[in-house]
Amino acid sequence: MATDAGIQGRVVAAHGRHYTVELADRTLRQCFTRGKKSGPTVGDLVVVLPQGSSEGVIDRILPRRNLLYRSDATRSKQFASNIDQTLIVLAPEPDFSEDLTGRALVASRSAGVQPIIILNKADLTHKLAAAHQRIGPYEGLGAAVITLSALDTEQTHRIMDPVLRGRSSLLLGQSGMGKSTLLNALVPQAHAATRAHSESLGSGRHTTTATRLYHLASGGDLIDSPGFQAFGLQHLSPPEIVYGFPEFTLAIEHCRFYNCTHQHEPGCGVLAAMARGEIQPARHELYLRILAENQAAQRY
Repeated sequence: MATDAGIQGRVVAAHGRHYTVELADRTLRQCFTRGKKSGPTVGDLVVVLPQGSSEGVIDRILPRRNLLYRSDATRSKQFASNIDQTLIVLAPEPDFSEDLTGRALVASRSAGVQPIIILNKADLTHKLAAAHQRIGPYEGLGAAVITLSALDTEQTHRIMDPVLRGRSSLLLGQSGMGKSTLLNALVPQAHAATRAHSESLGSGRHTTTATRLYHLASGGDLIDSPGFQAFGLQHLSPPEIVYGFPEFTLAIEHCRFYNCTHQHEPGCGVLAAMARGEIQPARHELYLRILAENQAAQRY
């Protein structure tokens, strides 16, 4: 769509301060932001000022429905915007981090995005039961759990196509969970597309740090993001952190104090629910860790 001040498009790839913007006719422009200005992310609708036949400057970002990102004391990493669901990829081997998984769930809920846990490597049958036992509690927190082996392409499409159709989905996962194998099963051309994008930026050896959106043959879009080994949430306020724990919702109604922080206050509904076994201690410990990290960051 053309406007008086430029052409509207959608960011479909990001690598540092270089962006690929797809226009309405599916043509692509390699774009950048002026000076040190940054901020666009994959999924953003933007207005581009054309430069030549294939390049442009991102002039502004149009309003977002949501933005999923992580942040710590030194930097923020945007994953994607305007998404409908996150696909959090786990596996029986190597061991996945429950801390990182919990943080991804909090980030998803706080951004108003539906989380889905993909338990990959179902072919590791001797370790599957233990993995399901660890993942089971998340199903009670509003996260669907899907089990598959991305090595079985036919099965993967049969299971995932109805889940992905008509939606914008973000792939998230720690390194080693088989996220790339799942992507290649769902988007056979992904490797070639990633390589071509990287070559256009002169950054062939850094493809794993790029984020890219792929159109699915069955309908919908799939956004691949780099694997992560940390997931800070220092951009969340205390109420947003609380909102990220859906099991707290009913318990909070019974807190004696309206400004209860659910840490140590007498008459706290959350602590009482935990004592009754309705809230897992590990989840409350995660809440305390996130809260402490954010409070420490505010002091510096």
